[in-house]
Amino acid sequence: MSNQSGILGVFLGFLTGVVWLLLALLGFITDFLTLIGLDGALGDILNIVVALIGFLTSVWFGLCLFKKAWRYCRGHKHGC
Repeated sequence: MSNQSGILGVFLGFLTGVVWLLLALLGFITDFLTLIGLDGALGDILNIVVALIGFLTSVWFGLCLFKKAWRYCRGHKHGC
């Protein structure tokens, strides 16, 4: 059971990183920061930081997910 929850946690981490990256790239973060009055250079910097964190999170958890799937498939030779 702990192996399944570990994979689920890694997948949710990957999915969260992708969502934050998409929110930043599609401009929702910029619109929200403009709505609360943080537009201009500070809003741009925060948008870039959120996009960078989302990208790094998706890459890191994607690599962990790939490693877990690779180990699982290497252990089960048939049917994978």
